[in-house]
Amino acid sequence: MSSTEILEVIKKEPGRSLKTDFVETLRRDLEKVKFVDLKFTDMPGMWQHFTVPITELTENSISNGFGFDGSSIRGFKNIDESDMLLVPDLKTGFSDPFSASTVSIIGNVKDPESGEMYSRDPRYVAIKAENYLKESGIADTAYYGPELEFFIFDSVRFDQKENFGYYYIDSSEGAWNSGAENNGNPNLGYKPRFKEGYFPVAPTDSLQNIRNEIVETLIKSGIGVECHHHEVATAGQCEIDLGYAPMLRMADQVMMYKYIIKNVARKHGKTATFMPKPLFNDNGSGMHTHVSFWKGGKNIFYDKDGYALISDTARHYIGGLLEHAPALCGLIAPTTNSYKRLVPGFEAPVNLAYSKRNRSAAIRIPTYSKNDKAVRVEFRTPDPSANVYLCFAAIAMAGIDGIKRKLDPGEPTDGDIYHMSKAELAKIKSVPGSLKESIDALENDHKFLREGDVFTQDLIETWIDYKRTKEIDPVRLRPHPWEYQLYFDV
Repeated sequence: MSSTEILEVIKKEPGRSLKTDFVETLRRDLEKVKFVDLKFTDMPGMWQHFTVPITELTENSISNGFGFDGSSIRGFKNIDESDMLLVPDLKTGFSDPFSASTVSIIGNVKDPESGEMYSRDPRYVAIKAENYLKESGIADTAYYGPELEFFIFDSVRFDQKENFGYYYIDSSEGAWNSGAENNGNPNLGYKPRFKEGYFPVAPTDSLQNIRNEIVETLIKSGIGVECHHHEVATAGQCEIDLGYAPMLRMADQVMMYKYIIKNVARKHGKTATFMPKPLFNDNGSGMHTHVSFWKGGKNIFYDKDGYALISDTARHYIGGLLEHAPALCGLIAPTTNSYKRLVPGFEAPVNLAYSKRNRSAAIRIPTYSKNDKAVRVEFRTPDPSANVYLCFAAIAMAGIDGIKRKLDPGEPTDGDIYHMSKAELAKIKSVPGSLKESIDALENDHKFLREGDVFTQDLIETWIDYKRTKEIDPVRLRPHPWEYQLYFDV
């Protein structure tokens, strides 16, 4: 396939249009492309890849896919059925900023014997969720706008053996370094205090130029960016907000976003993490997810006479999120570390309530604008450790279930939940307190995910088993360092 033909396919990107300068850059780059990097996502949510020479990108390989070993991918195949195919989706192509002479393309996983798309491929789940929404007649497009928070550290060391376990994190911004001697160099101060890192200018915000470079790279890769800033925590917590896009496209962009942030940080001798709670006693990182459903070019979440300008459809959508929230947590806050973030006292969205403007509720309705196109629902419980394809699909399925069943979310909670009395708090449900509780809830409540065969029973059971055997049990079985503080002298 010629570079011109590839470009013509890429330019047909649905949803948000690619920037003209990006298309022109890609046109120039394709003339010197030597490699195609094929990317896909494993079940836990990590990008995997392999690279082929540009000459291997033919009509046949584009239609039928490239072979790879599925038994070596977490959550995929056993060794006796390991052969899999990756079918490139040319509309996802972008000039890879970290691999010379390379265009990256995201693919879908296919079974070579059945010829069917692979049911455990997370991206395929998101594709099915988009199709199910259209088939339901409720809407034809779900727009997503996630806010992924992350940390940029100077260094991180960790290890665990039978006789020891530790982690060491450091950052020149860390509040704990306010008294450090700094290896003979002057300590210039300006460390964001715990919980006081929101919006300071330089020199307290030492990462402005790195974030600028990240944003430039995102834009060159075809991703719209609204703003960036330092976040609440000390030690380099950041946020870069993406412009909204349809569900599948946005999920692809989140994977690109993580890839670009990690590699730009590494270029500067630093390391980036999307771990929800890497620091004790400071705020964790969330993935507040804004969603609106559209039909025929109109936002069906909007009603000029509704509470906070939302329609009954949006209220029922919220009802679905609240109804299925404990089970959803098994997919949207899917790590043991997620529940170090989901605790009271750190602006965490633990309270299963909805409200306008209110960041103490798990579901918030932003009120920045009265424009019908801006009305949306923000679900604040997800975090960036989630497999974004499964996360976005599950949120959609819970919302669709709420709309179909006309679930009433009850009255909004407009007060500051963080400062309510115990009697008032007793009336508000909370998210599960651990990954185990969330996975148990998912096991007992997943019929809504099975609708339209969006999530197969096999996928759900594989996910539950993986979480229990590979994450919950290994963490549960290991002594915690603080247990020595508590119990060594018993």
